[in-house]
Amino acid sequence: MSDEYAHLNDKAREALNLSTADRIDYIKRARWIGYTRAREILEQLEDLLTHPKKHRMPNLLIYGDTNNGKTMIVNRFHQLHLAHDNPGGDGIVLPILIVQCPPVPDENRFYNAILEKLFAPYKSSDRVDKKQFQAIKTLERVRLKVLILDELHNLIAGNTNRQRHFLNTIKYLGNELQIPIVGVGTKDALVALRTVPEIANRFEPAELPRWQMGKDYLKLLASFERMLPLKKPSNLVETNLAIKLLAMSEGILGELAAILTKAAVKAVKSGKEQITLELLNSLKWIQPSKRR
Repeated sequence: MSDEYAHLNDKAREALNLSTADRIDYIKRARWIGYTRAREILEQLEDLLTHPKKHRMPNLLIYGDTNNGKTMIVNRFHQLHLAHDNPGGDGIVLPILIVQCPPVPDENRFYNAILEKLFAPYKSSDRVDKKQFQAIKTLERVRLKVLILDELHNLIAGNTNRQRHFLNTIKYLGNELQIPIVGVGTKDALVALRTVPEIANRFEPAELPRWQMGKDYLKLLASFERMLPLKKPSNLVETNLAIKLLAMSEGILGELAAILTKAAVKAVKSGKEQITLELLNSLKWIQPSKRR
């Protein structure tokens, strides 16, 4: 295509050839943007993946505001290290397992979640120690290297004793398997971990802060623009547009992505083919803090 589409990357240029419905579907798809902080955390995760086994393995806590890109990073890490056949035996090799923590800190439900993720047969009525034994043996068999616990902030739904018990369950699992454990959650997860200093010391905190006006934020906007298949450049890095988007999203990555997706869809449907201040104002977007 001609230089009139120089504002787009190759995939977005190709998407311009799609029908309107298919182009809108393309716009709505989730997309990975490797911004600086995300790459830094990915590097930390890669280091954990190759860390030699020892009794006290290093752990990581990725924390930040809801909808600010935490789960996207661990999903990206998972996609880079998918399960594969085990050349030396039966079954598969599963380098990474992502498990969502139960709504309340409950050891029984935690092992249920692990066994379900592993497609391992079990009975809900089984004793916890039996489920624990089965989970550990199965995770050893698939050669798990990193266990990721999403929604770790669910810990705060229980009293202090239940929080301590659940954290000790996590510590025991890490010790038995000699693998790093990665927690993912809001700042509440950090607070909950600190109730047991011995366990908190094992988790290196990695914060995903809200975005602020600056070089990295403008690079992020430029990356979004290159991926959104609109026929006209929007120049999202222009000061007024950048400030408007920051205010609407309140610096939360998931909010920003949702705003730009909604705006791009409207730009296609309306035939304007670019995101403008006028179009953003027409979205009637409600900021996240005002929805609470």
